Amino acid sequence: MGIRSHWKNYIDGHFIDSVAGRTIEVEDPATGEKIAEIARAEAGDVHLAVAAAKQCFDSRALADLRPINRGRMLIDVARELRRRQDEIAEVICHESGMGMVDSIDQVDCAAQYFEYYGGLADKIEGSYIPLGKGFIDYTIPEPHGVSAHIIPWNFPIELVARGVAPALAAGNTVVIKSPELDPLHNTFLGEIAGSVGFPDGAINIIAGYGDDCGSALCEHPDVNQLVFTGSVPTGRKILNCAARRIIPAVVELGGKSAGMVMPDADLDKVVASTRVGIFFFSGQVCSAMSRLLVHRSIYDDVVDRLCEMVDGLSIGHGKDNSDITPLISERQLQRVEGLVQSAVDAGAKIARGGARVADSPGYFMQPTLICDASPDMDAMQQEAFGPVLCISAFDNEEEGVSIA
Repeated sequence: MGIRSHWKNYIDGHFIDSVAGRTIEVEDPATGEKIAEIARAEAGDVHLAVAAAKQCFDSRALADLRPINRGRMLIDVARELRRRQDEIAEVICHESGMGMVDSIDQVDCAAQYFEYYGGLADKIEGSYIPLGKGFIDYTIPEPHGVSAHIIPWNFPIELVARGVAPALAAGNTVVIKSPELDPLHNTFLGEIAGSVGFPDGAINIIAGYGDDCGSALCEHPDVNQLVFTGSVPTGRKILNCAARRIIPAVVELGGKSAGMVMPDADLDKVVASTRVGIFFFSGQVCSAMSRLLVHRSIYDDVVDRLCEMVDGLSIGHGKDNSDITPLISERQLQRVEGLVQSAVDAGAKIARGGARVADSPGYFMQPTLICDASPDMDAMQQEAFGPVLCISAFDNEEEGVSIA
């Protein structure tokens, strides 16, 4: 399948170009080549999308549907996602660099969210509160209104589904801001939404940068809820905005997860778990196990085993289902390289990797093992979002837990 060259935003049931006529170029991170462009949403486009969502919500076209019918539409979305999963997965693979098998799994996970919340739509219940004779007291859950969803670039369609499916199940209308680095495949949801019967304006999908499109969406007076997945600094801004505007917000932010290996551990399982924990999708996962704390008595053995594992990893395009696929952009690759160098400057040792893949047109980082990493190093404290594992020794359980 060829990827079409021009994509549009989905607003009020129609695919349209941006108000200013500007576009965002989308690259294949495995080659660095432009594969398509998409309409770039800015403040004017945000206003159109929010206005469409508000008009739909105010009309009660979605909220007044019987809940079971809203649920059936969500399940129909899941069915269409699965029917088109190969088509969608190919776009994911080429714009995000994710392996083809994992791209298919991402579409399936998105479908599962729509199925789950489709089944929940008619089970959102209020409560009756007994206050005594002569009193009637009960609660009825009501939707927020316009729910804005700002989506990260590592698992866009899956994380869209995770937030949007429950919002729609409850009768909210939504505006989705797709990430500028890999925005194409989210637009399939626009095609699917119209085909399964969602009213115009119930689902709006725009692509833009955070500093203009994202900010305009958060600050828009007709947005009633914010949903965000991404970095801690941006999440802090989102929460500050929500607090200032006195609207609810749901955020999931970055992490720096640690594994802890005790002397009696099964080291074969440790190596297998570490392989998945840090090198899946080249470490571009908020829950990646980017720190490994190893008891000093087995430290050298574990490092040797990990080096052997890393030596066997393949590096290449996601279409070949390589073990290590590209990072999302040149900027992200430079950031990861800088974090690794900071560890070296602070006294850590590189057991494997440590730099970008030489003579590669794409944004490939070698799978990297940083040994003798101290807890206060930036590489041990900051989320790298790359195939970089920091390994540190500890002498007793209390020390290991303290470092973790």
